[in-house]
Formats: sequence, C-alpha cells, structure tokens
Amino acid sequence: MTPPHGYISKGDQQVCRFLKSLYGLKQASRQWFSKFSSTLIHNGFRQSKADYSLSTKVTGSNFLALLVYVDDVILVSNDARVISDFILFLDKKFKLKDLGFAKYFLGLEIAKSSKGISLCQQKYALEILEDSGLLGSKPAKFPMEPHVKLSRDNGNLIDDPTMYRRLIRRLIYLTLTRPDLAYSVQILNQFMEKLRQPHLDVGYRVLRYIKNAPIQGIFFSYSSNCQLKAFCDSDWAGYPNSRRSTTGFCVFLGDSLISWKSKKQQTIFRSSAEAEYRAMASTSCELTWIRSLLTDLTISHPQASLLYYDSKTALYIAANPVFHERTKHIELDCHLVHDQILNGVLCTMHVNTQLNLADLFTKALGFQLFTSLLSKMNVVNIYNSEHPS
Repeated sequence: MTPPHGYISKGDQQVCRFLKSLYGLKQASRQWFSKFSSTLIHNGFRQSKADYSLSTKVTGSNFLALLVYVDDVILVSNDARVISDFILFLDKKFKLKDLGFAKYFLGLEIAKSSKGISLCQQKYALEILEDSGLLGSKPAKFPMEPHVKLSRDNGNLIDDPTMYRRLIRRLIYLTLTRPDLAYSVQILNQFMEKLRQPHLDVGYRVLRYIKNAPIQGIFFSYSSNCQLKAFCDSDWAGYPNSRRSTTGFCVFLGDSLISWKSKKQQTIFRSSAEAEYRAMASTSCELTWIRSLLTDLTISHPQASLLYYDSKTALYIAANPVFHERTKHIELDCHLVHDQILNGVLCTMHVNTQLNLADLFTKALGFQLFTSLLSKMNVVNIYNSEHPS
C-alpha cells in the first residue's frame, strides 16, 4: 500500500507492509472468513456444500449449527451447554461480543412463543415508509391492481430515478420476510433504467400496502411435520415488451413457508405448457437444494417431495416424456423432472388453479384471492388477535 502524502520523503520508494488485513478492504472479508472457517474445520465442524456459510458439528447426541454472515454469527444447538462451551472457544481465537438470544439480526426481528417463531422486519419497513414520505399515507389492502401490465414505453419519463432505485433495492431486502411483496417488487425491478410515472405510481401503492401491516411476517410452527411440498406456476408471456414468462414457486416444510421466488424466465416460449414446464424444473432444482440442506442439518427426509401444479399438460409430459417438435427444445427440463420422479425424489400432483398458492408469485391478484392465498402461507401479523402465539 502506498504511504499517505507527507509520511515519507519525496522520491522515497518505501511502501507499507500490513501485518493483518484492514477492515473495509476488498479482500478483508474473504481473508477473515477463510481464517474463521479453517478454525471451525479444525474444531470438528463440517462445512455445508449447499450453503458455505453454514457449518455443523455432531458429537454424540449433541448438534451444533453455525451460520455466518460477514462477521455476524448465529449459533443453534439442542443443548445450551454446547453453545456456552463453543462461545468460550471462539473467544480465545477471536474478539467477539455475545449478544445472547437472537432477537434482531441484520434487520430481521425474531419473536418466539410457545407455538413457534415469527420473523418480521417492522423497523426496516417503517424506515422505508419514513424515507419515502408515506408514513402518514392511506393504507392499501393489496400491493397491485389485478391485471396490471407495466410497459417501458407508456407514461411520462422521470428525470431522476435515483430515489426509485434506492426504494426498489430496499424493497428487495424486505421480501426476505414478505412473500406477499415478491411479485410486485420483481415487476418494479424491471424498470430501474428507464423509469416512467406509472412505474412510480405502482411503487407508491406497494408502499401504501406495507403501511397497512408493517409488522407482517412469516411464522414457523414448532408442531409442523417434515414433509417437503411445493407449489409452482407460470404466467405465460406476461411481459408486454419481451413476451417472456414468469416463474413462481413457494416451498413448505410441513406448514411452514421456507422458500419462494418470482422471476422472469430467460427464454421466450411458444406455448404455455413449455413455460409451465420451465417453472416445474426450477422448482424441482430448489427442492433438491433444500433436501441437501436438510441432510446437512441432520434432518431425515426419506419420502418424496410433493410438487403441486395446475397444468395437466405439464404433468402428463413429466410422467411420460415423449419428445416431438413442440417439446424437443425443452428436453433438458423434461428429463430433469422425469428423472427425479423415477428416482422417487419427486411426486407431482395436480391442484385446482384457485388453490395454487404459487399464483401469488406470477400475477397481480384481487383482494379476496390475494388474502385467501396469503392466509395459507402462515404469513401473519404479530399484533393480530388471531396470531397463533
């Protein structure tokens, strides 16, 4: 590193040599994590292949899991003494501060009750509303009007989209505990470069929906079983400009929602069945990853994962993949799903369109259907009298 101006004489070619990395340098976090993970491995931990930030250790009947994000660490164990002993071990190797039971972590507010754990981002949501000047706005009951199709060419251009870009980035982080915002934010994210007034109006409506229940979050029940099940759907050619489709899915462990996604597909498909099959393939990949993660957490899942879909055409192709001119270009997706069915890892099942929870991630819904699907996902308001705690 070049010394600061005035530190050495003019013409001197000396440089600084660091004895340890400085916090804030590009390589600092990588070097710290390398040192931290090597210390864990020497202590008997096993680094997860599904998520390298997760490390686990099994000693007899005792289980210890460690999840790290930069320099913030969460410990989970079935024995409190195991955690106490490990904290003493870490304190000898690194400078650390024990914050006790997890209540607030990276903007996530954690609340425990006798029936389960709730996650929300109330403080973060209220900060977004305050920064946007909509803290006193009239609440909206659902984030987007049904059948809204935003375009890149309709409406007046906004000269300075800086505020909008900051808003969308913050909303993306808010979707960590708000699956009800996933589709709306994914749509708004498409217009970061060329912002028009209709896009901004929808963004403000999403904020007014957040104002309606800023403490809303997801609930994980203690009594839930360990059956993996997923709902997936697609909205064929839903983007007016590109005619690409939307993939949407949500994955449950028992009754607890643990994963969800709303994403624009990269390929333009000529039929709805092809777009739907791409959604099935994406969901099956997510289920495979979650099964691997459960194995690292010493959770057995011998039974097949259940995949619910409302397209009988896609289900027929999955059961009997006969490739012809209309489906040969999605042969890879067909094989991916069919092989998992043959191996007993996946079991596809038909579900009525009105009961497909993944509809929430592929299209804008009216209030009645929106709230009906949301209530089945264990998305709750902690202050609501009907909350399970």
